[in-house]
Amino acid sequence: MRAAALFVILFSCIGKVFTQSDSAANPIQFSGHIEAYYAYDFANPDDHERPAFMYSFDRHNEVNLNLGFIKAAYSKERVRGNMALMTGTYANSNLANEPGVFRNIFEANAGYQLSAKKNLWVDAGIFSSHIGFESAIGKDCWNLTRSMLADNSPYFESGVKVSYSNGDSRWFLSGLFLNGWQRIAREDGNNTPAFGHQVTFRPNAKLVFNSSSFVGSDTPDSTRMMRCFHNFYMQYQVSDKLGFIFGFDIGAQQKTKNSEAYNLWYSPVLIARVSPHQKLNIAARAEFYHDKNGVIMFTGTPNGFETFGASINTDFILSPNIMWRIEARTFSSRDDVFIENNGVSRTNNALTTSLAIQF
Repeated sequence: MRAAALFVILFSCIGKVFTQSDSAANPIQFSGHIEAYYAYDFANPDDHERPAFMYSFDRHNEVNLNLGFIKAAYSKERVRGNMALMTGTYANSNLANEPGVFRNIFEANAGYQLSAKKNLWVDAGIFSSHIGFESAIGKDCWNLTRSMLADNSPYFESGVKVSYSNGDSRWFLSGLFLNGWQRIAREDGNNTPAFGHQVTFRPNAKLVFNSSSFVGSDTPDSTRMMRCFHNFYMQYQVSDKLGFIFGFDIGAQQKTKNSEAYNLWYSPVLIARVSPHQKLNIAARAEFYHDKNGVIMFTGTPNGFETFGASINTDFILSPNIMWRIEARTFSSRDDVFIENNGVSRTNNALTTSLAIQF
């Protein structure tokens, strides 16, 4: 009920704003995003759940909403803030462990510019993750569904960050103090601080390099296992019609509390996108995820989660703010880790289509 009340209040605010002047001087701007989808998993699961490592577009054989949100953004002089409330299967899957109304918060943060002359900011609250090149907003990603590395690293985070970008925006630097690994509220018993960093370098308009990290624990202090994680990606837009993204995640977590031995996992991904027409994109993805000891994806099988993935999607840009997408995706694992027809299988195949609008 509290979440519903917040939605009512926000819609009321939007109505008041739209009845006023839409002058560019207005410090409050409203926006929204809706992405509906239908996915058919050829394993035909009775519970309509896609494989457990998928945290977006994860419902089978039903028309559903992956993510819908309304956002208010405030910016004036040296102050900024964002508030966005959401619903959808993305929220159900990724915020299932959060208390109460937190499950409907997509973003809620406030920031202050520390220097009147430099682009140096401190922001606090709930943010989109500083890790990776993919976000929860499908229209901003090259593929319809998210890669395995994106679905299994933080989409969001809460804490404080200090960030700086230079005058020509070639460099972006940030340091973060966080509540944990994709956490709004800390897990009970976990009082260990977590930290992160992000460095983005844009040598020119076509090329981007990014390095992001996380250091902390995702377990109570009584069983604390420290986790060190790093994400790297490079995006190269060769021309208006061709672009590439390469990403690589690697992580290490202590096997037991105070142990000097670590379990490792890693995941590379390569995406190529061609745009033969200004209203048509075609993207292909190849990826691999290796987590033998089940730090992120526990399977209980001899080789753990050792899975290849491939997909191809076609995007039809119906208007500047509406996109229709179709994607075919396949997974192939070393062990039988997928449920199929009340048994197990080494493969999983699915077709997904979505319709997204931003306003």
